[in-house]
Formats: sequence, structure tokens, C-alpha cells
Amino acid sequence: MRASNHRQIALLLAMPLLLSTPHAFAQSAPASAASVAAPPVGLPAHAGSSADQVDLDDIRNFSRVYEVVRQAYVEKVDNKTLMKAAITGMLSGLDPHSEYLDKDGLTQLNEDTTGQYSGLGIEVLQVDGGLRIISPIDDTPAARAGIKAGDNIVKINGAVIDPQNVDDMFKQLRGKPGSKITLTIVHPNSDKLIDLNLVRENIAISSIKVRELEPGYVYIRISQFQDDTASDLIRKLGELIKKDGPQRGAVLDLRNNPGGLLTAAVGVSDDFLNSGIIVTTRGRLQDANMSFSAHPGDQLNGAPMIVLTNNGTASAAEIVSGALKDNHRALIMGQRTFGKGVVQTVLPLDADHAVKITTARYYTPNGTSIQAEGIKPDIALADLTVNKADSGPALISSEADLPNHLVNENAKDGTDIDDDGSAADGKLATSDYALSQALNVLKGMALGKTPSPADR
Repeated sequence: MRASNHRQIALLLAMPLLLSTPHAFAQSAPASAASVAAPPVGLPAHAGSSADQVDLDDIRNFSRVYEVVRQAYVEKVDNKTLMKAAITGMLSGLDPHSEYLDKDGLTQLNEDTTGQYSGLGIEVLQVDGGLRIISPIDDTPAARAGIKAGDNIVKINGAVIDPQNVDDMFKQLRGKPGSKITLTIVHPNSDKLIDLNLVRENIAISSIKVRELEPGYVYIRISQFQDDTASDLIRKLGELIKKDGPQRGAVLDLRNNPGGLLTAAVGVSDDFLNSGIIVTTRGRLQDANMSFSAHPGDQLNGAPMIVLTNNGTASAAEIVSGALKDNHRALIMGQRTFGKGVVQTVLPLDADHAVKITTARYYTPNGTSIQAEGIKPDIALADLTVNKADSGPALISSEADLPNHLVNENAKDGTDIDDDGSAADGKLATSDYALSQALNVLKGMALGKTPSPADR
């Protein structure tokens, strides 16, 4: 991300609370994102008008309820618990994204925005009251121990996992660096229990994956928006272009990206734009009114882009989608996005407590609010899977199969005329239908683009 002249404010785009089912416990992608390095925002001395003062009767009622619960509730509740519940309830009544953060909450938010935590390096999904490995992360304790995707964790430190304790068991996967843990796993299609003695480490998770789909067409996957997402994108995309040459087109995959930092979303948008508004924010406080613009330096040199979205594309991912769509930089393909068009600010209360509160709405470059509506795709795609059609063997599929056919005088030795790309297209379509459709559209867009001097 290039330097911006705008004041830095601790704005974030926290992830929606409910994105998809089944519920995923992701050590590599935790459940929320925010910034804990938040300077206090200048609040007015009197936020409310004199006509909106707290009524004395309301204060009395609060005190009475507090005492009734403290004295008459069936189980004893200490004052600290009651006060925390009161604060939490006040914030939760505002909107789904405002909340009170204690020390553990701040630690979680820091892990989310930095992509760093202490654990084993596995992404885990709750399935039928147990824990199943979705994928191990390269060069982590889990990967080095031989844990594979599809393995099931049946015990942690000798205790059997069941639906009643699965939440507590999951929390044990994290811990201090250097601390030991024993996992008992079962490989798929096996009933053999395997005990693995592991040591937790600091794990750094990259939110960016970059690879070529086929020569000249790059695939960019962003799983969430962290502190280093924009700079990581520049580095990894630059390495690919240096190795494979300028790309004719790119697919940016933002499906099931739950969001993250506003500054990261601005940086990623800036990486693909030369000019234009990226996003504006508007709120009651002056510091919440901001506008971000792109700077020269499109990493793809104007090559066509497709952005893949679905109902799990939310928050910061919607900012990027809206910026590229409204600036006519990319086509949006897939399904309507989630529709979270509000911004949160972290306001520290002390060293161990903070309030995450919604302070602004954001607007796409066209001035559109996507709150509770989302971004509609330019090309709609149903959430489908495809299977290869059954067909009998073809004895004759071309002129070359006919006896005594004339040979093509320009044919090169060793050329396979059946290698027309359809097999690769079928493989991609059966594994990821939306991605295969995006690649096909991208090729059509690239055919209509005049190559730049750098591409020739």
C-alpha cells in the first residue's frame, strides 16, 4: 500500500458474527478482526443534548434491578460479573458489531489483525460434535508431525472429545509457545489411534495466496484483511510476474472472506487502481469522516480482472469489490455479498479493556451504501458443482482417426491434437465451477484488450 495523506484513525471492519454453517473453528483464520493499536478518538465533552439527559428514575431502576439480581438470583453473582454483563448488554443492544472487549478479547483481536498466534498450525472444523482437520499449515508443528487434511482429533491430553466439551477442547489447541500438548488422531478410513506429542509455536498466517491458473492468468486468493495483506500482495504478485512474465488477466477470489482492517482493504484496492475514490466513511464524529483515493501504480498494468464473491464476502472484502466495480476496474462474478456497510472503531478504556463500537457507515466510490443489501454481481453464478458427463468411447473423433487421411504439412512432430485445453477446463470446472467460469470470461476480456508495449 502506498503512503496516504489521510490521518490514521483506528478504524476496522469487524467480521459478521454469522457467516456460514457448519461453524468453523479456524486456528489459521480466527472469528473476528479488529485493530488493538487504537489511539483514543476525540469525543465531544457532551455527546448528548440537554434535552436527552439520563432521567433520575432510569438510574434508580438500573440500581434496583442490579440489587434484585445480586440478592435474589438463584445463584450468587459477583459484582464484577454483573457490571460486565450490564456493559455487554448495553453495547449488544446497539448493533451486531459493537462489543465490550476484555483482555482475552483484545488478545484475540490482535491475533486476527496480525495473523499471528501461538498454537499448532491447523484449521479445524466442528463435525458431529468432534474436531476434524481441514488443513495443516506448512512448516508448523502439525505439518511436521504428519497431520493431514481429513484427520479427526479424538482426544486432547488424553481426554475424549464429545459434543459437551468440544468448545473447551478446541481452546486447548492454543497456548503459550513452548508448551506441550498431546493429540490423539485418526486418519480417514482407519480405526487406528495415533498419539502425537506436539509443542506449540508462534504461527504466522498469510492471508494471500498467488498462483498461475494457466500461463498468463493469475489467481489471487485473499482469505481476510490483516495488517500485512496489501504489502504481502505486492510482494507475492511481484515475484510471480518476475518469474512468469506480465499477466494477461487475474481472478481475485474474495469468496467467504469475512473482512478485517479498513486500511488493508484500501491498500489492496490501491494495488489495482491508478486513480479514483476507493471508499468514503461518514459518521457523527469529525474523525470518522474520511475519504481514501488511489495512487498511480496498478500492479497488473491494467490487465482485466474478475472478482469472485458470494454471500460470505463481507465488510473489508466488500470495500475492495465496490472499489474495483465502481471504478470499472473489474467485473464481479458470483453471488450477492453479505452487506456489512458499517465501520467499527476500537476505543481503549485502559490497558486491558476496550470498546469496539460502530462509528461510521462507508460508501463505495459511486456514493452507494451497501449496508444490509450487499453488492450485486455483474455476472450472477449459482452455487453449483458440476460432474463430468458420462460418454462412451469414441472410435473416431477427428479426421486424423480416418484411415489413409492426408497429413497436415505444417504439423509439428509430437503434437497431440487432442490436447485442446478442454480436459484441463473440465478438471477445473469439476473442482471449482465458479473459478472455471471466471477464467473463461477473463480470457474473453483479455482477447478484446490491446496488448501494452510491456506485454508484447
